[in-house]
Amino acid sequence: MAARANVPAALLPAHPPFRRTPSGTCGTAMRPYNAQMPRLDRLAPMARDRLLTHNVLVYDDAPWTQPAKPLSEMRVAVVTTGGFNVRGDTPFKGGDQTFRVIPADTPARDILLSHSSIGFDRAGVLRDLNLILPIDRLREMSDYGEIGGIGPNHYSFMGAQTKYDRLIGETGPEVGRRLKDEGVDAVLLTGA
Repeated sequence: MAARANVPAALLPAHPPFRRTPSGTCGTAMRPYNAQMPRLDRLAPMARDRLLTHNVLVYDDAPWTQPAKPLSEMRVAVVTTGGFNVRGDTPFKGGDQTFRVIPADTPARDILLSHSSIGFDRAGVLRDLNLILPIDRLREMSDYGEIGGIGPNHYSFMGAQTKYDRLIGETGPEVGRRLKDEGVDAVLLTGA
């Protein structure tokens, strides 16, 4: 495979992205998820050290909360660290601890991905938004009566954070208040 402009060789896949299917057509190569991620031993020392010393929040004491009603009666919304924004809204930039509101009726074609990270392969989600922001799947579940409905909004944060002060003290609690005010009973949390 020829090197792509501005892409370090360590981040390129070790094998071609397409293979011939039995029918003779080209299809996407089926690779394990970890084969799409950069290998630490191929990264520059500074990038490797940054990933290995990344500050991560750990919560071992999150209590189990028994749902008050069946899922078929619950209003559900998505909260993601996928870094999505609606077309025309301000895209995320690195370190951004704000959030974006994604109205539940927004067509998938108007939801953009502004998340980028050395450890995030965007290829799959650029083909199918539902990998991280499953809006079409929620709509189907609502249509089939598997969930009681969909909240009026979904919320997106930027992932790959190195600081969490504003997320913990301001924007995270604000999204929690909004979800409660919107009558959302359950949240599907997705990460990038």
